[in-house]
Amino acid sequence: MERREQILTIAGHLFSQRGYHATSMRELAKHLNLQGGSLYAHITSKEELLLEVVRQAAERFLKVLEGLKGDPVAKLKGLVRGHLEVIAQELPRATVFFHEWKHLSPPLLEEAKALRRRYEEGVQAVIQEGMEQGVFQVENLRLATLFVLSALNWTYQWYRPEGPLSLEELSEAYATLILRALGVEANEEKGGEDG
Repeated sequence: MERREQILTIAGHLFSQRGYHATSMRELAKHLNLQGGSLYAHITSKEELLLEVVRQAAERFLKVLEGLKGDPVAKLKGLVRGHLEVIAQELPRATVFFHEWKHLSPPLLEEAKALRRRYEEGVQAVIQEGMEQGVFQVENLRLATLFVLSALNWTYQWYRPEGPLSLEELSEAYATLILRALGVEANEEKGGEDG
């Protein structure tokens, strides 16, 4: 693993476990077996590290959107599965993306907000497509988008791959619950095949 990637990985773990403000550069250097000052040969600031961890998580979530195929039901199922996979595979970075980003100061904060907005707009586009095709029965697109994101995002708080639910079981259960909330009946859900 490249030194910078190692720094980002350890920073992501520490920021997610202890919080951005409670993590010192000295502590980060200690975890990397570096002298405090030598850490700055690889990074410019702690805040830059935070933004980079947010960027990495955002890239993973945005790739989920890029890979969606099929009808609106298939896309929604793919979105759920992909979103939960990112959380399971990148829990520290996902935690930072969901929680610690708000500690950035402008203009870095604006970049983080823009990344989060891009993902939200992508999720909204999936729901809107389903509405336009008459597949999703939703009265308020914005509210439906926030509902879906809230349901998916909160799993970082409690889901663990070694827990009682496999990722596949969780994905199927969440997709079913979300599709029901969007007005898709069980018999209609079966029609959603990846294309």
